Amino acid sequence: MDKIAQDVGDIQSRLLDHRPVINAEIRYFVREFEEKRGHRESRLLENLNKMVTENNDQLMPNNLESINQQLFDITKRLEAANHMAERVQQRELEAQQSNQLQVNMEHLKEEWAEFLKEQKRLKEEVDEEHAKAVGQLSIQYNEMKKDLTKCPSI
Repeated sequence: MDKIAQDVGDIQSRLLDHRPVINAEIRYFVREFEEKRGHRESRLLENLNKMVTENNDQLMPNNLESINQQLFDITKRLEAANHMAERVQQRELEAQQSNQLQVNMEHLKEEWAEFLKEQKRLKEEVDEEHAKAVGQLSIQYNEMKKDLTKCPSI
């Protein structure tokens, strides 16, 4: 019976326990990578390193120069656009002030016309009062003249 239990245990471990097979595959993969691909990968890394170094040494300064020139051009264009926008704003402000000035002038003309009407009315009132006063004084002087003529001469 022990032998059967041992055989069943062996069969079970072979069917269900995959660790030995996985470990063997891992060792094979690592050995394959280290032996066959190790030098190839290091050569690829060295080539990449050379390319990056060349790009940094040669292309980077050219690109930086180009970028700086383009930024300078963009800055000039933005300054020109900003100047144009300021001019447009200034013109609009002047137009608004001009419109406001016209409105104010019309308002002042209306006020001046009202002032002149008021002055004319006041002048007429003063003229009437003056005419009344002149009339009263005339009557008073005429009465005084009559009184003087009635009195015998001294």
